[in-house]
Amino acid sequence: MTGPIAVIDFETTGLSPAQGDRATEVAIVLVQGGQVVGRFQSLMNAGVRISPFIESFTGISNAMVAAAPPAAQVMAEAARFVGSAPLVAHNAGFDRRFWQAELARLGPDAPAAHNPFACTMLLARRLYPQAPGHRLGTLAAFHALPTAGRAHRALADAEVAAALLARIQADLCDRFALAEASHSLLMAVQACQRHALGAAVQRHVAAGHPS
Repeated sequence: MTGPIAVIDFETTGLSPAQGDRATEVAIVLVQGGQVVGRFQSLMNAGVRISPFIESFTGISNAMVAAAPPAAQVMAEAARFVGSAPLVAHNAGFDRRFWQAELARLGPDAPAAHNPFACTMLLARRLYPQAPGHRLGTLAAFHALPTAGRAHRALADAEVAAALLARIQADLCDRFALAEASHSLLMAVQACQRHALGAAVQRHVAAGHPS
């Protein structure tokens, strides 16, 4: 069995750290062998204000982050929690930008800053073209995945993304008779065109990578 995968979700003040937006909450769910083996969640105080729109969207208020630990402390703890585990997120480009931007504030040698990311949205587009959409909530309903907590809070979304990841891994194993679906296989699948899915899996296995 390969090591754990860290499923991550951020709540933020906006869409891009390049525009000055900061993280307000991070949650990480460690998954191994289709089972949750660890959780990390914390609000964080980055010293920036949350707009009324974002507050209504996420439920995270300025008062909540004012009472939270400093962002640098939370991100250092999050990086230690992840360690060398590869990462997964839904719409991973968004979470990767904030993961790397927040860790960059800790210095050039911040651990886990460049761990590889796989994306459950890209994977779902390859595997489930029949789904009515590929947003996290839509896929959760499509697959009847368990949900808990408020959507757009980091831990609730990370838990759903972890359940979706487990479904994707199980479906890849069933479809292609694999013992497991490793993070490196997920990376290969998300990079291929949908019509070339089978060939991408075969190339990955033939190259001697862990399935």
